[in-house]
Amino acid sequence: MKVWLFLLIAVVAEVIATSALKATEGFTQWKPSILVVIGYSVAFFFLALSLKQIPVGIAYAVWAGLGIVLIALIGWWFFNQALDAAALIGIGLILAGVLVINLFSNSTGHS
Repeated sequence: MKVWLFLLIAVVAEVIATSALKATEGFTQWKPSILVVIGYSVAFFFLALSLKQIPVGIAYAVWAGLGIVLIALIGWWFFNQALDAAALIGIGLILAGVLVINLFSNSTGHS
């Protein structure tokens, strides 16, 4: 169960780093740039820890799926980026895919 917490930490750190990318203004602003570097470092460290028990394909599917959903929501909430019906349906399908993998797949390394 601890490896899933590691994967969740990795996703959250990656989402924070990705969200801060906009504020770096092409890495010309040093404070958000430091946040990006630290965030991605933490993300990859915890992703590597999770890969000790979670198959890489499953871990990456969860990482990417949750990351896409969270970044889209952050873009909508903080940056006023519009999400139309197609975007919302797509995000719903991605989230459904992550749930199917975690709830029904025997490939996840947990039962």
